[in-house]
Amino acid sequence: MSLPIVALVGRPNVGKSTLFNRIAGQRLAIVEDLPGTTRDRLYADAEWTSRPFTLVDTGGIELIEGVDRDARRGAEALSVGSAQFRREIRQQAEIAIAEADVVIFLVDAKEGLTAGDEEIAQVLRRSTKPIVVAANKADNEERRQAAVEFYALGLGEPYPISALHGTGTGDLLDAVVALLPPVAEEPAQEPALKIAIVGRPNVGKSSLLNALLGEERAIVSEIPGTTRDAIDTQLTWQGEPITLIDTAGIRRRGRIEQGVEKYSVLRSLRAIQRADVVALVLDATQGVTAQDAHVAGYILEEWKSVMVLVNKWDLVEKDAHTLHQFEQRVRQELRFLDYVPILFVSAKTRQRIGKIIPLAQEIYAQRVTRIPTAELNRLLHEAVMDHQLPTKTGRRLKFFYATQVEVAPPTFVLFVNDAELVHFTYQRYLENRIRERYPFTGTPLKLVFRGRGDQD
Repeated sequence: MSLPIVALVGRPNVGKSTLFNRIAGQRLAIVEDLPGTTRDRLYADAEWTSRPFTLVDTGGIELIEGVDRDARRGAEALSVGSAQFRREIRQQAEIAIAEADVVIFLVDAKEGLTAGDEEIAQVLRRSTKPIVVAANKADNEERRQAAVEFYALGLGEPYPISALHGTGTGDLLDAVVALLPPVAEEPAQEPALKIAIVGRPNVGKSSLLNALLGEERAIVSEIPGTTRDAIDTQLTWQGEPITLIDTAGIRRRGRIEQGVEKYSVLRSLRAIQRADVVALVLDATQGVTAQDAHVAGYILEEWKSVMVLVNKWDLVEKDAHTLHQFEQRVRQELRFLDYVPILFVSAKTRQRIGKIIPLAQEIYAQRVTRIPTAELNRLLHEAVMDHQLPTKTGRRLKFFYATQVEVAPPTFVLFVNDAELVHFTYQRYLENRIRERYPFTGTPLKLVFRGRGDQD
């Protein structure tokens, strides 16, 4: 499910990152008393009163009328908040506003209403997005009372808060979640299998989409970053509805460049959330890189089924052993995906392109497989008999019974005497024993161990 987005915007140094950390419940954003510290987009999943959403932090917007920033670029190049960064920071924030379902406009109750606040308010009014004004740094009664001056922005009631101490943030979040769009109901018709095509920039994702469609439906370019939006394309494959989701290239967080690419990554991650099966595309001419492993990590965080597509296979010089050796290297570098099928393809020559969707359909069928409880318990009983249960501080793990409680991904609850006695290696052993009988190709398995004293 794709979560609604809440964006934090405002002038530099009004406390956006501090509020971001407060709502996210962890220290994710760099906080420093210096304008322009937050230049990159930062996001996190958050929840308030059982309403989940994605929170996005942005750099401060500086709008200076009548001043040519380009003319001042050289003079201010060494400043953190200089013209070198202002255009990119403003662009990121404006894209965040466009992507958001609700915007929190943060102002400074200590400094009071400024011309910069009024200019940003004009931008927000043009966006037509729901806006909640938060007057930060209202750390005492005098500042809380003074926050009423922000009514002049014409954006509704200002909520006095202290992001640092948490004062007033509950009332603010109540107002935010009240504006979130309702949870979309599941469509009554038979849902289409959704396949997201993801990977690093310039590995040939859009070319693969075009090859699958047999027509030019996506822009193909040698320039990394051509695809900025997640594009849904509908097709019918042997009578079955399919949705293909082309996405922008995902880089490691530390290597994401300034500008639109920040929000391209956010859209790609939302595409992964929406997908049933994710096709992770690698470049055969480059092998597996650290960035590929990071993208795979994003997929696993969402518990999505996955296949690996090694694209540009036509560009690799081959002998009788090349494919096997390359596959071994892929499995070594992505050893946490040992259950994932690998397909060597070429979007250019259409080599093995016809196998991609049938493989995705097979993976999806495995993803929604349910093991009967009696069969599951026989299988696990055999596994326990073949491998002695672990002990810890003189206590031995006892296995009672198991049941599959969910599909997509398959989720199993195993009832034991003490869940703390389950070592990670034994959990992997049990998972492998399940896969011997039920492969669950390309699909991660959730094993939840519940002790006698554990509560639901």
